[in-house]
Amino acid sequence: MTRRALLFANASLGLGASLGAAGGIVYERIFGPETPNGPYKHPASITELDNGDLLLVYYGGAGEYATETAVYGSRLRKGERRWTQPQVLAKDPFRSVGNPVIWQAPDGIVWLFYVVRFGSTWSDSRIQCKISRDRGHSWSDASLLALEAGMMVRGRPIVLTGGDYLLPVYQETGHDTEFVGPDSTSLFLRYDRRSGQWRQTGRIRSPNGNIQPAVVEIAENRLLAFCRRGGGYGPGTHGYIIRSESYDGGWTWSEGRDTEFPNPNAAIELIRLRSGRLLLVYNPSMTERTPLTAALSADGGNTFPWRRNIAEGAGDFAYPVAIQTADGKIHVVYTSNRRTVINRAVFDEEWISGP
Repeated sequence: MTRRALLFANASLGLGASLGAAGGIVYERIFGPETPNGPYKHPASITELDNGDLLLVYYGGAGEYATETAVYGSRLRKGERRWTQPQVLAKDPFRSVGNPVIWQAPDGIVWLFYVVRFGSTWSDSRIQCKISRDRGHSWSDASLLALEAGMMVRGRPIVLTGGDYLLPVYQETGHDTEFVGPDSTSLFLRYDRRSGQWRQTGRIRSPNGNIQPAVVEIAENRLLAFCRRGGGYGPGTHGYIIRSESYDGGWTWSEGRDTEFPNPNAAIELIRLRSGRLLLVYNPSMTERTPLTAALSADGGNTFPWRRNIAEGAGDFAYPVAIQTADGKIHVVYTSNRRTVINRAVFDEEWISGP
């Protein structure tokens, strides 16, 4: 049986000129190496503001370990078709920066989290943040959020039932550009909205290490996290997404265990949709960052019976970040072409699960 085509009008999506539609999904090539600020553009993060604008951030420069990199931001105003020229949002005059995360909290404050690398590898990193009270038009000074060596951020926060925020973070060890140490752990920073303070939670530990958690709240105090595995990047036959659960609002976590989902040592995404279903976006391979697949669960993450590829074929499609906008559509941003092109795919939930 063929799936129902869910083609969207370009004007309603506000897409730019470099776009295409195929079988219910709309694609946009947002930025590539031709955009000034260096060929490297990775990873991307996106949020929808309360006025309908979309904000996109990424870090750019000559390469992943270049000494001069910056966090760049771009805006797609509601109803418009082109993103604004990227502007520098964060830069350190002495150190490299990376892995920006953009998110608007329920009180309207926009948070920008990002990594500053104090040495030659990511194991030397710390987390900084800035805030904006005017939807990203101006920003505060930078503030250190996590001081321990190796602390990094990659995923967007969630709002818990009681109103606190939970920011996924991780501590990477090993001091190696090609290997994530087995004692690398995922954890979270929990923001108390009354005191305005961030506190560290307990950690997710697993035999081969894990990083870059993505978290959802299944029910009050019950949370589910999927994490990128540790280890190396070479060919292998044993590498899976790591799963952990919390039953006390994220303060403590079960031991990380392998899921059924292969993982080529690459980032994954997990969000809860307004329907209550969970959306997982990942690379179903132990060795390649292709294809990029969307999967749906209707039973709290126990099974994911609906799966469909967002991007496939030769190449690399990686580091997905997903949001569901006010109109119900799902937006996934990801990078390709050896981390030089930022893409966006837009589709409905039924594109994955519908007839």
